[in-house]
Amino acid sequence: MRTRRDSSVLLGFLLGISTTLHATPTAHPIERALDLLRATLPGLFDGQSVIAPQAVQDGGATGPIVSLARLSDPLTLERRLRELVAAPYTNVRLNVPGGKARLGDFSVGSSETVSGHLLVIRGKADVYGRLDGNLVALDGDILVHPGAVVTGDVLALGGQVRNLGGSIAGESRSLPQSEAAPVAAPSAWAMTLQHGAGVAGVFLTLALIGIALVLFGRPQLEVVSDTVAHSFLRSFGVGLLAQVLIVPTFGMLVVGLALSVVGALLIPFVVIVYALLVIACVLGGFLAVAHAMGETRTRRRMAQGVALSANSFRYLLTGLAGASLVWVAWILFGWVPIAGSLILVAAALATWILLTVGLGASVLSRAGIRQTFAGRYVPPE
Repeated sequence: MRTRRDSSVLLGFLLGISTTLHATPTAHPIERALDLLRATLPGLFDGQSVIAPQAVQDGGATGPIVSLARLSDPLTLERRLRELVAAPYTNVRLNVPGGKARLGDFSVGSSETVSGHLLVIRGKADVYGRLDGNLVALDGDILVHPGAVVTGDVLALGGQVRNLGGSIAGESRSLPQSEAAPVAAPSAWAMTLQHGAGVAGVFLTLALIGIALVLFGRPQLEVVSDTVAHSFLRSFGVGLLAQVLIVPTFGMLVVGLALSVVGALLIPFVVIVYALLVIACVLGGFLAVAHAMGETRTRRRMAQGVALSANSFRYLLTGLAGASLVWVAWILFGWVPIAGSLILVAAALATWILLTVGLGASVLSRAGIRQTFAGRYVPPE
């Protein structure tokens, strides 16, 4: 008995292959293969159970009404349908004036004529014959095969309209991504994990850049860090002024180069160099601020009797960890509607202050070359 059933399934599968290949002779081979898989294993692609083809019951005199006479506003129609239709589709009741609604796959035979509008829910609509009216599919594709005729409009909500050689008298539209479908808000745990992953990624990136900076430019990093420690307010003021003058300075530089023939040729190179210098000053200055914070913290703990190794790597990582603490509250409570936004603004403001101080210290110390503002009046041993 089981062998006979398996043979029937295999025979149906082979017949499906033959029908699909002959029905879409102009389609791409990959598309034909996907259509075949969708036809044989529809639940594999959408993750939902297959709906048995059936008619949607009328809602009666007091039931909901869905009009398909005009399809000029597909988003409103989709919102309306999704309010009335939901899985598992067992209690769907609809009134379609001048037409009918179907659940699951539905096809119009080549010798068949369907009068009135047609709504297909959670299934594929195959038109081989004639449909006198509008055709709408919700969460399914519409296939108009060669020789088919649709006298009205065709609309696929959450699917695609594929005209394989038929005739569509009206407008054909597709909304494959379901723009009107309500998007479920992520849970508090999901938002917490997402925010935490983002902050951790930024921390690791800055840590790697900082380690490279310590390895290849520690003297300059220490000079900028000492500038932050000894001239914090002055660094903030200079950094604020530098932010204001970045764009005007760039404009004056480009205009000055454009006035000469040789300078005009150097504009692309100067633009790249200027952008790199600004990024280096901002990023290097922020890492120098983290270095200064970590050094202050480490030396205070050493003064309390804690045995620690004093080196720039420890200073930098400790400072970055401290700078990241301002984002911990946002990670934990960012999902709260109003408080999360306020915490985000506060964390962004604190980070902007550190970036401004670092930029000002980089300008004052000439990127770590000038030691006057670093408090290093006596050269280090």
